Amino acid sequence: MKFFRNLVFYILIAAGLPFFLQAQAAEELPRNVTFWSNYPSEQLAKTIVDRMTDEELFSQIFMFGWAGAEPDELLYQWVNRGLGSVKVFGWNTDDIVLVAKSISLLQKAASYNRFKIPLFVATDQEGGWIRHIKGETAITPGNMAIGASGYPADAWYSGYYISREIKVLGININFAPSVDLYTNHNSSIIGPRSFGDDPQKTGILGAAFSAGSIAAGVIPTAKHFPGHGDTASDSHTKLPVIDIDEKTFENRELVPFEYLIRQHIPAIMSGHLSFPQIDQSGAPASLSKIFLTDILRKKLGYDGLIITDDMMMNGDTLYAGSLTNAVKLAVEAGNDIVISSTTARLNESLWSNNLQLVKTDESFHSRVKDAAYRVIKAKLDYFKSGNAAPLYPDPAAIPEHIPDKEGQKFFLGQACRSITMYKSGAMPLTPELAGRVLLVGSLPRFFSEGKRRYSKTGDFRFSYEPGPNETQYMCDNIISNAAGYDTVICCVANEQSAKIATMLKGSGKRVIIFSIMSPVSALNLDWADTVLMGYSWSSYTFDALFGALAGEYQAEGVLPFKK
Repeated sequence: MKFFRNLVFYILIAAGLPFFLQAQAAEELPRNVTFWSNYPSEQLAKTIVDRMTDEELFSQIFMFGWAGAEPDELLYQWVNRGLGSVKVFGWNTDDIVLVAKSISLLQKAASYNRFKIPLFVATDQEGGWIRHIKGETAITPGNMAIGASGYPADAWYSGYYISREIKVLGININFAPSVDLYTNHNSSIIGPRSFGDDPQKTGILGAAFSAGSIAAGVIPTAKHFPGHGDTASDSHTKLPVIDIDEKTFENRELVPFEYLIRQHIPAIMSGHLSFPQIDQSGAPASLSKIFLTDILRKKLGYDGLIITDDMMMNGDTLYAGSLTNAVKLAVEAGNDIVISSTTARLNESLWSNNLQLVKTDESFHSRVKDAAYRVIKAKLDYFKSGNAAPLYPDPAAIPEHIPDKEGQKFFLGQACRSITMYKSGAMPLTPELAGRVLLVGSLPRFFSEGKRRYSKTGDFRFSYEPGPNETQYMCDNIISNAAGYDTVICCVANEQSAKIATMLKGSGKRVIIFSIMSPVSALNLDWADTVLMGYSWSSYTFDALFGALAGEYQAEGVLPFKK
């Protein structure tokens, strides 16, 4: 009988042991635990979110920007209450030392909070056209140039050197690469930000770019899920509608993201884009559970951070009816970080109304807590990796690292590998063969590099995006200005400059076309003697274009899309 009683006792103990151990595990960390306590990331992140107030949880999933040269008092108040992330936009970033000092002060403010959780600090430094951190940072040849060269190594080193520069300033997240496909050639919002129109090639190059970023110590972010390329509309102004069927969606738009997910991309940005044949409600992907939870999380198996595009864009608010409701829908859809380019007021409804939901709606509270856990877990993994951006960047070190000396050499080589010979004429164009040269365009580097190579030159200058009156004036006067010149080199960046260049057709002059940015506007200029395609306005691109024209190397880039 005694044996039986003992056996029952041990069985009961064994049956209750898992519950006992779980309770012990939940309480085993000390009450004064902080972000920097030495515990496994999963355990520490769970402990922190379990102990957070509703205000702290909700604050952790917001990312705010600032409009002035320095963060204002309102942003510091948000950091003091537990704001999770900040974003550096390109409005006032010419003084990169001031940017670094501002980031340092914001991180210092975050360090005084209860759990001492550092900030994610993000920016858009895609390369090429999109470069929010200015100053002496590199203006690179950009994604379409990488697509034209086709070398994954060019993508890897682009991500690496871009990230090395911004890391010195304390920036730890880059909203790049853009893996939107160049499907709609009339797109003004994507254009040369795209690697091209091939889904597999874009996936490979995007994955390589991301790997280079990670190697440099900056978190990359693939965007804009599930793809902004098949629309001419700009989600800043309205909600683009991409009316493609499910088969096209899966075999085209999703392919680059599948490559990146297999390579464990740590962050993906959701786009304000409607695909009505996929989600019949017409909701933008950024506000849709179908896109973010069902497709991205469950179907594609993605387990990293999901970050909204700027919630101040009309692409989401026009659908949601208000910014407050857009934030609610974004969280419910599955986003972990919600971006606002402006700092919300402390009593603003996007905060107060949704905070009330955190307190009263169990489902919403659970989703916010899950998002906060993902953010804190990602921070723990990153900031304790040994390769993180400095929390308190050293202003004195900036001139040594920006511009990146190794990066400068690389980007010139990358630009040369990208240049595409669309039509080959009288080459190499030596100064003797060129004779008197008229340079036609708008960008200073084009003129300075042209004058360096050809001594007998004249200028015909106009605005980068001339209005209709200026365009017509230039069209009316280019022939008379070209009189007395043997060769005309035209820099074509858009429809207006292509229209001006077209006036030279049949003029009897030797006409050279340098296409920069998206080459679509120059595709019909093959009546010219020579047409060379570059893909950005960077100094590297102009050096490479003139070098190819002079025969210093063979241009081997390939047009990265089907005409």
